[in-house]
Amino acid sequence: MKIDIFTEIQDPQPWSEDHEHRRIQQTLEQARLADELGYGCFWLVEHHCGGEFSLSSAPELMLTAIAQQTKNIRVGHSAVLAPYRFNHPIRIAERAAYLDHLSQGRVEFGMARSTVPEWRLFNIPANEAREQMQQAFEMVPKMWTQDHFSYESEHYQIRDVSVVPKPYQKPHPPLWQACSSLTSFEQAGRNGVGALGVTLWAPPAQVKEWIDIYRAAVRSTQSPVGSFVNDQVAFFTFVHCAETDEEAMKNGAATAAAWYTSMAFTFFEAREVFMQTAAEEQAKMRDLAGGGLTGQFLRARADAPPNRAQIVIGRIMGGEQVSDEEVFDALSEQDSLVVGSPETCRRKMEAYRDLGVDRLMCFQQVGGLPHDKVMKSMRLVGEMIESFE
Repeated sequence: MKIDIFTEIQDPQPWSEDHEHRRIQQTLEQARLADELGYGCFWLVEHHCGGEFSLSSAPELMLTAIAQQTKNIRVGHSAVLAPYRFNHPIRIAERAAYLDHLSQGRVEFGMARSTVPEWRLFNIPANEAREQMQQAFEMVPKMWTQDHFSYESEHYQIRDVSVVPKPYQKPHPPLWQACSSLTSFEQAGRNGVGALGVTLWAPPAQVKEWIDIYRAAVRSTQSPVGSFVNDQVAFFTFVHCAETDEEAMKNGAATAAAWYTSMAFTFFEAREVFMQTAAEEQAKMRDLAGGGLTGQFLRARADAPPNRAQIVIGRIMGGEQVSDEEVFDALSEQDSLVVGSPETCRRKMEAYRDLGVDRLMCFQQVGGLPHDKVMKSMRLVGEMIESFE
């Protein structure tokens, strides 16, 4: 299992006059340290109008800066928002290829469909987002490998264009898809691309379920969208390592995890997303004649009772105020956080390795955790990297 870094570039209040500039510079400092310590990849997301939750509105620019200030660490886009009102596929292909050249071939390239608030912001019909992302997956690798490219669908009319530059990596960078449901893990597998998931609110059994459906789908893929299959699974989760378990808590780990949970549910309008995902999965489960692998998995676990963390998350989505301590305890109880001493963190990271995770994306700059404590956590985790490879 490779150990990576993942960041949203979070910028919680209270703010100083130079808060945005300071946070951006701290992110560059974290990237330089990650490169020195031997982390595998520095992953950035794409979000728009994120406020405190995320400053990562121009990830290609930030990843270019990181590439220019580092030597070995790979630079990961997790992921480009693929519906065309966010980013037209031609622009996606051009920018990613340029980044691949400027990084000397260190790009890991993902795409995502985004969620309700950003669809609304960019006037994207929710029922078209998955299809548009799928079509972008079908187009971008071919733009990179064909001298002349054409594609026609309801959304795109592209006729005999030459998209340049071609990527530095041949035939192209590894492809990834951001995944948050059984349906998306199955889609990533059938596309023959890596799956990017989040374990922060998911118990190990659910992570294993996602991995299993992905593995089954990628084994059966007949037409990968790229020139090769990237059959890796990467997950990000909150990681904070300190000298002792007590020090990790004193640094503010519980508050940071609860802050992120609250902010994420607010930013992503999680109740609407949850209801949409649930409806999608229920339809697959009812379709006894089909529903693909997702339908099979859902029917197999239809009677599974919710755990404490799922109940707490449901209360939060219902508008209830839940204390930081209760949120942290519930998430910790299901082993979805990597927080504590090096010994504690190693044990929790080994559990993810044993589930079949190929890349653990350590989400370390979370909420109001002080920059110096984040850097220390990165160093302590960095001392474990070699033992996981």
